[in-house]
Amino acid sequence: IRTPGGRHSAQYMAKLRKGPRCGDCKICLPGIKHMDSTGFKNAKTSEKTVSRAYGGSRCHTCVRQRIVRAFLIEEQKIGKKVMAEKMKKSKA
Repeated sequence: IRTPGGRHSAQYMAKLRKGPRCGDCKICLPGIKHMDSTGFKNAKTSEKTVSRAYGGSRCHTCVRQRIVRAFLIEEQKIGKKVMAEKMKKSKA
């Protein structure tokens, strides 16, 4: 690079970082800075995470899928329990 004084000097470019990715679908996590390991070590907590369940680990889509899946599993358990009670009453 050429300086204002007319000299030529070297300019070192920082590597581009990929940033953290979702553990499930491997997309880049939005809202989290792209830093190397030392940058993450020195960064504030607000720069490393998102204020949500699984923030900084999973993307919003995967978190939504997990919540819906857990809800449906619970509903299924309740449905099985109700059906078992109906079967008991009909036999008795």
